Amino acid sequence: MSYVKIWIHAVWTVKDRQLVLNQGIRQKVFEHIHQNAVAKEIMMEIVNGHHNHVHCLFRLKNNQTIENVMQLIKGESSYWFNKSELSRLKLNWQKEYFAVSVSESQVEKVKNYIANQEEHHKTKSWDEEYDEFISKYGFQIIKG
Repeated sequence: MSYVKIWIHAVWTVKDRQLVLNQGIRQKVFEHIHQNAVAKEIMMEIVNGHHNHVHCLFRLKNNQTIENVMQLIKGESSYWFNKSELSRLKLNWQKEYFAVSVSESQVEKVKNYIANQEEHHKTKSWDEEYDEFISKYGFQIIKG
């Protein structure tokens, strides 16, 4: 048996940053994402976010890739959302996402950060969070 413990903090946004995830429905969406992930044997620890984006923390199993997990989570959740008619708006996710590894010593800190998105975004916009993520993790933006 292989033993793998790779924590991933992933973030993705609603297409065109539309404010689809209003306060009345976003917890339903996040709960659904979590339940669906568990059903698909994705070791999802926490899901939360704000009006136009989602954060999650999960562990990769030895037969999973980040790309595969993100496809399963994003594709199914937008399909479910649009079919369930939670909103007159349609939910489409951006193709892109952030994903970074999280060391075991930082798991609780990341969980708290994800859990407190509502409070966090009282003082920081999505654009500020995005810029911080790009800078903190050294991502290079390629414009083409």
